Amino acid sequence: MSINWNDLLNWGNIVNLLDIFVVWYFIYKLIMLVRGTKAVQLLKGIVVIVVIKLISWGIGLRTVSFIMDQVINWGVIATVIIFQPEIRRGLEHLGRGSIFVRNRSQNEQEKRMIAGLDKAIQYMSKRRIGALMTLQLNTGLEDYIETGITLDADVTGELLINIFIPNTPLHDGAVIIQNGRIAVAAAYLPLSDSNLIPKELGTRHRAAVGISEVTDALTIVVSEETGGVMITQNSEMMRDLSQEDYLKILRRELLKPEQPQRNVVQEFIDAVIKGGIKK
Repeated sequence: MSINWNDLLNWGNIVNLLDIFVVWYFIYKLIMLVRGTKAVQLLKGIVVIVVIKLISWGIGLRTVSFIMDQVINWGVIATVIIFQPEIRRGLEHLGRGSIFVRNRSQNEQEKRMIAGLDKAIQYMSKRRIGALMTLQLNTGLEDYIETGITLDADVTGELLINIFIPNTPLHDGAVIIQNGRIAVAAAYLPLSDSNLIPKELGTRHRAAVGISEVTDALTIVVSEETGGVMITQNSEMMRDLSQEDYLKILRRELLKPEQPQRNVVQEFIDAVIKGGIKK
């Protein structure tokens, strides 16, 4: 049985494929936006309500089905209210064009941030000043940001050093960096219960491992006892890093190729059209 590619790659099918691609892309972005936030638990609750509705409708539980209908009807308004922070954040990303494109100016911001982190790490490592700095990547850290003291400041070496100077109000806890800015200081991170963490490592290291177990955040620890630098990510501990080592990790995770990136939807359209023309 031969496949007629001309029939498969007609304009109607291309539009349908594009429609499916765009919907799934936005669903993926929505999932990434709410990961690590309270919205995840709320989404689970919505799924439970929908499942109860389907089951009650299927076996004829009219009263339960009616109640679920009312919950779902009013749930649209409730969802907008409950998910207001996530919706606002998503619209901000859309306004900055960060859903589809990462431009050069953002890379310049990341380079300045890396330079500020490097300056602070070198200063604190040499003087054995303990520090805990978490950089948000894809997973949201709003639940942990809520536990800290709001700063909303540029990432500079001088500010980071002052935050972690011993016996100052903000030195105890974590700095969380979000969207290239210091969102909060003195934030609380979840402590890991892993038995693989060496006994000589303290609370800062255990907190760094803990946040890496539940998010994809990159966390930097400067040891107060040894001055050693450790980075955690995805439950992995990278200990006793040299300046060259941690800079390589930061650049790999934060910097993107300098050349302008095309819109992913446009790339998909071009690829499909070219495939249709060749056939």
